[in-house]
Amino acid sequence: MAFIDIFSWFVLIVMVASLGAIFVFLGLWPIMVARKRNHPQLEAIKVGSWVTLILGMALWPVILIWAYTQRPLVRVVETDEEALLQNLSNKGADGESQRSGNDPVKRGEA
Repeated sequence: MAFIDIFSWFVLIVMVASLGAIFVFLGLWPIMVARKRNHPQLEAIKVGSWVTLILGMALWPVILIWAYTQRPLVRVVETDEEALLQNLSNKGADGESQRSGNDPVKRGEA
């Protein structure tokens, strides 16, 4: 084998290894972003990243954008059933609230 043959095989092996590394990096990129941002749908992003990458990359940018989105801030409000029942019992017998005195119909303005 001549030097040019060995060199061409070396270049071919390096190119195949580079393409494989780029493929793996693109598959892991949305997963790394979602994990870093503590995304609540990390498992779905993992599956979507690899599936869309293998099936032609048509929706892969959507998965990457999804990984970068902020999760919605949800406040958990604990309800006090006693206070809720007390508030309901403070309303009038016919179910009107305490603000009903401002009704223009009852004041004779309408």
